[in-house]
Amino acid sequence: MAQRIKDLVEIDPLAVPLPSGTEVTTRFDQVAGELRAPKGSVGRVVAKRGEHFEVLIVGLGTFIYTREQLRPRKVGQARFAVRREAAWSSLRGCAVLETVVGSRAWGLADSRSDTDLRGVYVLPLPWTVGLADPPRDLVSTDGSQTYWESGKAIQQAMRADPNTLEMLFVESATPLDEIGEWLLAEREAFVSREIYGSFGRYALSQLDRLSRTARLAEHQSTLVDWLREPVAPSMDDVVQRLAVLSGENPKDEAALERGRDFVKQVYRSLYDRGLIPARDFATLAAYARAGGVAPDDARSLRPKNAYNLLRLIATAISWLRDGRPTFAFGGEFRERLLAIKRGDVALHDVLTQAEALTPELDELRRTTVLPKTPDVSRADLLARRIGKEAARRWSLGAPGPLGRDATEPPDVQWEALVDA
Repeated sequence: MAQRIKDLVEIDPLAVPLPSGTEVTTRFDQVAGELRAPKGSVGRVVAKRGEHFEVLIVGLGTFIYTREQLRPRKVGQARFAVRREAAWSSLRGCAVLETVVGSRAWGLADSRSDTDLRGVYVLPLPWTVGLADPPRDLVSTDGSQTYWESGKAIQQAMRADPNTLEMLFVESATPLDEIGEWLLAEREAFVSREIYGSFGRYALSQLDRLSRTARLAEHQSTLVDWLREPVAPSMDDVVQRLAVLSGENPKDEAALERGRDFVKQVYRSLYDRGLIPARDFATLAAYARAGGVAPDDARSLRPKNAYNLLRLIATAISWLRDGRPTFAFGGEFRERLLAIKRGDVALHDVLTQAEALTPELDELRRTTVLPKTPDVSRADLLARRIGKEAARRWSLGAPGPLGRDATEPPDVQWEALVDA
């Protein structure tokens, strides 16, 4: 009998959190205007307003429910929600660093911008010595707050992960504990010329991919027409046709992969609107044969983060050139970023501007003042120092969430996977 360690958690499907995106089944009839969603309807949570949930019901629209009127559609979702909420409740107090990130940190926020937080937490000693793997990240129910376990955060930073380095280097980075001060004091140890790839070249590749996808989006109606043919084409047939229609080589695997991604975007868009009951090609084909039409706003398939990708390239250039990052730009470049964010600049023009920065980016890879690799020894000493401090506080019963006030890790039990 194959077995594994699992958390011992009793699941009440009527009490688990329902973050946005959770698939649910309704327990009561509901009415919105002239529309009626019967008990047992399948939908997806799109927002939480106080004590009420907005749920998009497949094929009908959005309805308002209370928590007791909903249950998670899948057991796996309930288990994940319980584990995430339990980890958040138990370990959120162990955060040692917190940063406001995103558009507010970049100076690009508007009245609609959310406030997103990222940070670092430290595991109390009892969470690190048992059989079960401890949580390596904490995520709030609404997804606006994410905290990484200190070891994971250090490893990500050494790989020049943009999100992690931003969390450590923007002005709003705030230590909540002495350990948070250590992280900020040692953050230069994580910096290397790997920023060239993780920031600059990554952003260029994503912009190019998005530009090609945008060109494919012009053919949405044609795609739906193909699926209405007496003998409907397969997914492979469709992506080959899309490659030809877009002027690309139908034997080029990269072109075919872009076509597949585009088709997925189309049926995901329809699913998000509640127009089809599942996110797959067969359901899209059935929708087309039943007279369904393509999404009427191609802009919804345009990437909304194009301005951030251009900002990433500019950040890479400034960091490689000056040895320090610039996250909030001013002047004409800031106005350009805001125009891109509003959708006032064609994606092709964004890509052209990004490509114009490529020669400087590539030259700085060779001439940068940054070290070739991160300082592994310094980072390792930091990770060990944090681990020893957590052990010290626990063993001495020091005040605080890493000492005498630490939460106990959950009990575990054996879970049978396959009968012999």
